Amino acid sequence: MAETLPELSYYRATADHAAWPALQGVAEADVCIIGGGFAGLATAMSLMERGQRSVVLLEAETVGHGASGRNGGFVFGGYSLGERELAGAAGAEQARKLYQLTLDAVATIRRRIARYGIACDAVNGGIYLANWFNNGRILDDHQRFMADTLGVEWQRISRADFAGRARSERYFGALYEENALHFHPLKYAQGLARALAAGGVGVHEQSRVTRIAQAPATSAANAAGARGAGWRIMTAEGEVRAREVVVCCGGYIERLYPRLAGAILPIATYVMVTEPLGSRLPTALATEAAIYDTRFAFDYYRPLPDSRLLWGGRIAVRERSAADVARLLRGDMLKVYPQLAGARIDYAWSGMMSYGRHKMPQLGRLPEGIWYGMGFGGHGVAPTTLSGEVLAAALTGDAGDLSRFQQWGLPTTGGPAGLLAAQLTYWYYELRDWLRQ
Repeated sequence: MAETLPELSYYRATADHAAWPALQGVAEADVCIIGGGFAGLATAMSLMERGQRSVVLLEAETVGHGASGRNGGFVFGGYSLGERELAGAAGAEQARKLYQLTLDAVATIRRRIARYGIACDAVNGGIYLANWFNNGRILDDHQRFMADTLGVEWQRISRADFAGRARSERYFGALYEENALHFHPLKYAQGLARALAAGGVGVHEQSRVTRIAQAPATSAANAAGARGAGWRIMTAEGEVRAREVVVCCGGYIERLYPRLAGAILPIATYVMVTEPLGSRLPTALATEAAIYDTRFAFDYYRPLPDSRLLWGGRIAVRERSAADVARLLRGDMLKVYPQLAGARIDYAWSGMMSYGRHKMPQLGRLPEGIWYGMGFGGHGVAPTTLSGEVLAAALTGDAGDLSRFQQWGLPTTGGPAGLLAAQLTYWYYELRDWLRQ
């Protein structure tokens, strides 16, 4: 079965084949955004919703090509940095404000789905954090911490009750986050792009940026802040002249801008999707909610509208073939739901996420004037949306929320040595999970 899998994600196979033209010739804009993933699209949306429509967005491949169109589709609060680590780094008061930004982003995503009529298979079924370990204090302590420190109420689900929803002997209860949803991320990205184009924003695919250069003002109009005053952003067949430039690239930034590329680690994760399971799905999963677990090296999965099961997990420093991903994840799935033995895997894929060394979003402005939003790691749907809000606010004169992220900055990740360290760290925590169970 796995040997004949297409090298194609379920998302790409089931989304519209929408296309936006490559940049041709010279365009002028107040803001040029590089990157057609969630962060770039959200920045453009937040600018447009503030009345700023002189915006051009450039994507090297297609909208949602990277992690934004390949992820698990979970939409909920928080960052890649854990909640306790967030409070330890920022202090309880600041952590609560930072966490609230992600909850506001979830509300923004819901609002945009409704406002722009984005058909993205959204399911408002909440998300469960399932306890992998036979220790009830793990959930009790975390529930208390979320309420007391971050002001967030999660519902405690007993082992017996959860077993009626996730029919596995593997779990020992769960916490339920009601204010969460899951969706088809590529359809959502394409829906945002359609709304932007309809609103007058220039959206261009197949427009890989080859150079970003400063372009000092050469006229009184430019000196006064008119379009084209500050930057020249060049592609193979065109150029954008813009007053501001925002880099929203992740694991596929490559050598675009070394100062930014050196501050992220491109890390792969894996996802697969089963065949339609029909009446077999409720034998394993009797809930519309998405699920992830309490291990460092956790599984994450969710039911799809056509009775398939999407299953993701693992991280590594390289992408793998569809057959390899299916083989690895099938084994993970059967450890939890042996009753799904024999289910065919129809799609499997991998993709590169971007992590900062501190696991927090990297939002800010370089000394030379380039704005950036990147480093969203494995928990990026809501944070990319808040990134767009924060950057758009700063671009229009309100940098208050942007300042909340300054303490994390852009520390170098160490290149190949950093990748090796990341892989060794993952293996260490994977071993620790195994020893704990």
